[in-house]
Amino acid sequence: MKVPANLNISYGDMDPPDTPPTMSIDKLFPALLECFGIILCGYIAGRANIITSTQAKGLGNFVSKFALPALLFKNMVLLDFGNVIWPFLWSILIAKVSVFFIVCVITLLVASPDTRFSKAGLFSIFATQSNDFALGYPIVEALYKNTHPEYLQYIYLVAPVSLMLLNPIGFAFCEIQKWRDQRDRQQNKLQIVGVVILQVLKNPIVFMVVIGIIFHFILAQKIPAFMEQFVDGLANSFGGAALFYLGLSMVGQLGKLTRSTVVALILLITAKLLVMPLICREMVELLYADHTNTGLNQSSLSNYAFLYGVFPTAPSVAIYAAHYNMELQVVTSGMVLSTFLSAPIMYVSAWLLTIPWMDPKPLMDSLQNVSFNVSIISLVTLVSLTVMFLSKKFKRLPHMFTLNLFLAQILACVGMILWNFVVRQDSFIGHVLTFTLLYGSLYSTYVWPGLIAFSLVLMKRGGELKVAPGFLVIAGWGVPGLVAAVLLITGKRMPDTIDSAFFYGTPQNICTSVVLAFSIVLSGGSLMGLSRGTWDSKYQVLERDSLLGTTEDLRPQSCPDTQTIPDMLEPGRARSINQGILALEILLAPVIPTQMSPMSALWPSSGQCGTGCESTGCLLAQEEQQRQLADRQVARHVLLCLLLTVSLLANLSSCLWWLFNRVPGRLYLELQFFCAVVNYGQGFISFGIFGLDKHLIILPFKKRMSSLWHSMKPEEQPQLVVSDDIMMTCTQFTKYHKEQCVRDIVQKKRCGERMVADTFLGSELVEWLLQVGLSQDRGEALLYGGRLQQGGVLQHITQEYGFQDDELHYRFTA
Repeated sequence: MKVPANLNISYGDMDPPDTPPTMSIDKLFPALLECFGIILCGYIAGRANIITSTQAKGLGNFVSKFALPALLFKNMVLLDFGNVIWPFLWSILIAKVSVFFIVCVITLLVASPDTRFSKAGLFSIFATQSNDFALGYPIVEALYKNTHPEYLQYIYLVAPVSLMLLNPIGFAFCEIQKWRDQRDRQQNKLQIVGVVILQVLKNPIVFMVVIGIIFHFILAQKIPAFMEQFVDGLANSFGGAALFYLGLSMVGQLGKLTRSTVVALILLITAKLLVMPLICREMVELLYADHTNTGLNQSSLSNYAFLYGVFPTAPSVAIYAAHYNMELQVVTSGMVLSTFLSAPIMYVSAWLLTIPWMDPKPLMDSLQNVSFNVSIISLVTLVSLTVMFLSKKFKRLPHMFTLNLFLAQILACVGMILWNFVVRQDSFIGHVLTFTLLYGSLYSTYVWPGLIAFSLVLMKRGGELKVAPGFLVIAGWGVPGLVAAVLLITGKRMPDTIDSAFFYGTPQNICTSVVLAFSIVLSGGSLMGLSRGTWDSKYQVLERDSLLGTTEDLRPQSCPDTQTIPDMLEPGRARSINQGILALEILLAPVIPTQMSPMSALWPSSGQCGTGCESTGCLLAQEEQQRQLADRQVARHVLLCLLLTVSLLANLSSCLWWLFNRVPGRLYLELQFFCAVVNYGQGFISFGIFGLDKHLIILPFKKRMSSLWHSMKPEEQPQLVVSDDIMMTCTQFTKYHKEQCVRDIVQKKRCGERMVADTFLGSELVEWLLQVGLSQDRGEALLYGGRLQQGGVLQHITQEYGFQDDELHYRFTA
């Protein structure tokens, strides 16, 4: 954000500075907060299992088969075709067709012959079908309701035509792939065409648009009074319900992402969020010519086309992928990532589109407002990460360094919030102290990604850091503090500027460039080193083991094959071998030293596990704790360093641009907005990677809240009576299913020097409940297990945890 007030911006062909804005930019931030706040509520409800995936399907059916058709019918009937600018509509359609065929052709050329048709069809739909109604409409309404309300009607025109024109082509490719995968190949070409046409006609969006257009002419653009309230009631229920369902549909989707799909996902998101808006805008500029007014309307339409192109992929694309059972990993993960990436892109893009009518002074104010707003939201997300202190992982590496990064990000956000108020006051001491806090912590956020990547390299072999952690902590805070001190001593304040990034002029840019270059070299070199060697197989980014907690450090070096041999056998034989080894150990324990036992490396020889099992003595509890603490979450840290290094490259480009070219152009100003978002929005990245981690955040938080709740309850308070539905569930399970469940999943496991326990894992019970049909999905199975625990049928081995779909040990009470 380096735009001094004494420089003039060359506008070129842009509108003059006194041109009024064509969008209500001040309403964009509340609209984004509303939309993504509701999405986050839905995600939390699904993640916390308040609403299971089966229950979410009911809400999804209501949204897609009742609320959305009513909304489309209403707007199609009331649509005024006389106000439609048809060249604009054709421009958007041509842009969508262009992106569709670009993605399709490239996929057919580079994809594997075995899956090229399914990928071509679904990837092309992914890049062109936008979430127009649930997410796009509220954004357009906030921006253009007061200035260009007629822009809202294009949402209802573009989406259905796109579905009728492009989606059938994608469906045809999927049907061809399905036909190629069949051995008998009974379907002919005519049947494939029939199936595609039937799918298009069954789509409620297409169906209701056709019905709405027919009644548009029959009813003369007016809904009869007797049905107006009914249609309005259904239509008005769409907005919040659709956004909430969008959040529900995102739960667990990132767990399907593997390293093999990352490249395809990056290219698809680039096509959807970058290529599509640029082509939309250029098509409007090329095909639309306003002969009646000035060029203002054309500029407004081209800006609107750009924003329309940024709308993320619709959730229905994931439904298509599930229907054909093709490319689920890429499509579902991409839907989640494109939705959340679209928020900052839309926010920054809307500000950038107002640049043509800004002079430098309002421009600096706008950059300051963007930094201030982003800092507030980022601070909220970062504060939630302080729950890491409740987990013992923050004492281990590399989480110790990650926590320092989070602290630096928090201080940077606090510094920017304070700067927004202090910089407008005539207080030299206030300026110096706030600037020291702001840039000392901001420089620290630049340095820590490189140090975290470097620490991973040092721990790559042997698993332990080769230097004292304190040296890296001192470097992470000392180097930024030293640079900030040198800047304060040698720098000279620039007059008439509120821009913190240019407060001390050229010396500040030089200092920032040096810090950025150092961290980029350190981080880049470390990540390149990590991509080779023995840890390479662990970088399956955000796979299930990475999300739920891997066990990469649990297998002892002294006994490498204790788990390998049973894992290669069938489940029944593996269980028999484990139980045989366990029985042999117990029989030979009095005569054979513990050090000679083949399983002694896995379990220490002290403590016993009886009816009153203590977490300090139970070996199974120690195994659980070791599993949670041993997970270094290498994949998450690598992904964090990668994303933050990209932001460092953007900041370095900005600094070097200013040092070698003192005349800021349009592209430079766009880069400043991007740097403002990534500098003070790092909390979004940190929260996205670590914020919903089960073992690092969620379980420690629930455990602490539970302990606080129990500490507030009086000791003499009687136990709550179990509800009738819980008793019914427990009675049904005990009478009809428990015996079979014990035979299928319960195993004898060593929990003391000469003690065994009949236990099972929570994840094993969840799988069993799904197999026998007692639950429809994992969420329902988790609730079922929770009811069994509340009814006293099962309990955790130490009674420390509630029932979890995880590798925690449980046992039946009787």
